[in-house]
Amino acid sequence: MTIVQQLARFVNGTSFAEMSEAAREQIRIRILDSLGTAIGAVSGPPIKMIRAHIKDFSHKGPCTLVGGETTAPDFAALYNSALVRYLDYNDSYLAKGETCHPSDNLGSVLAAGEYANISGKELMTALATAYQVQCRLSDEAPVRAKGFDHTTQGAYAVAAGVAKALTLSEEKIAHAMAISGTALNALRVTRTGALSHWKGLAYPWTGFGATSATFLAMRGTTGPPEVFEGNKGFQDSIVGEFQIDWQQEDLERVTRTIVKKFNAEIHSQATLEGAVELKQQHDFDPNEIDKIEIITFDVAFHIIGGGEEGNKTEVRTKEEADHSLHYMTAVALLDGQVLPEQYVPDRIARDDVQNLLRKITVQPSEEYSNNFPNKMQCDLVLHLKNGQKLDIHKEDYEGFHTRPMSWQTVSEKFEALTEPYTSEKLRRDIIELVQDLETHSVKDLTKLLAQVDVPDD
Repeated sequence: MTIVQQLARFVNGTSFAEMSEAAREQIRIRILDSLGTAIGAVSGPPIKMIRAHIKDFSHKGPCTLVGGETTAPDFAALYNSALVRYLDYNDSYLAKGETCHPSDNLGSVLAAGEYANISGKELMTALATAYQVQCRLSDEAPVRAKGFDHTTQGAYAVAAGVAKALTLSEEKIAHAMAISGTALNALRVTRTGALSHWKGLAYPWTGFGATSATFLAMRGTTGPPEVFEGNKGFQDSIVGEFQIDWQQEDLERVTRTIVKKFNAEIHSQATLEGAVELKQQHDFDPNEIDKIEIITFDVAFHIIGGGEEGNKTEVRTKEEADHSLHYMTAVALLDGQVLPEQYVPDRIARDDVQNLLRKITVQPSEEYSNNFPNKMQCDLVLHLKNGQKLDIHKEDYEGFHTRPMSWQTVSEKFEALTEPYTSEKLRRDIIELVQDLETHSVKDLTKLLAQVDVPDD
């Protein structure tokens, strides 16, 4: 039996019954959190581009777009996944050599679930299956150091979740993942140097491609059975050998994923909580700051702190701002928050934040690096012009798996993000449906999502 066949057997065998109560609670929280980030993104410029693209290229189909209208499953996966991802405010999973956003799978699984008219229980199971596949591949087969993007593992996760939602046979699940895994290997340049819209659209594109591949497998299209271990396969070409005993896997990895407290890249969260706490605890004028030191773990340093992935003091766009620890820390100290409004062009360009971010230095700590990803340790030190020093040490943040975010807090986040585009009744109806998702169908949910108000261009 090949590796992809073993993986397909795992996917085929997952069930709602095997999910613990903790896993069920966390998957509901992830769904509500993801829907909040999706609805909050409906006016984003790249989102409007994709919606226009769908209108030109897709005839009406059976799957709902957030905000109304229907399209084909793969285009619904593209659009709704882009919504979840655009704000960069959705969940994350931290592995030693990889970071991913498992809720990126929701748009695809939701589209397949609506197409197949499945229950809320089946949606939760399919999404938890996608989470498990992506997180475990991130643990054991990281690709970032080889120059590939984390969406590479996502190709297998999307295909697994979509195939589960479509209740495909074990054989067809294997072909779906083989096609996706062969075709969708993305470059890490997506997130290095000058960042573009593609930072937020790379996984939605994977969702689009892997959803299409899974529907092709449903109709009988076959893929390379040795996609993992074969000549020039995933192991040979990218990651080397790795071992996962898929028959010993469960659906509990969702409990190790983490929710964002701030609208910012995941590795910044503890630093930003520290910055906001310093601002609340001390009466200082940001203009009196002489310099700021941040000591953090190596992954944060290399991705958002000016290490391997480029200069983070040249910040001109939203995509650059939410991947610059310098910008995010500076704006947190100035505004006391990091939310979507901190990324509008006028805020990014303002002199106060542009001047302050250039006073920040970021350095990695070997100790903190060794303790990652079990901890998110960092130190933030503010040196004032009068010689005073203000500092704070963080081990984690609210939303980390050691301090999980409550349903109530996630509901408040959902309310804040969606208020401009929904009525009070619609917000309440979505929250209540997701909280009791086991007793509803996917179509019950998509009927509500269709009522979201999408502003005119």
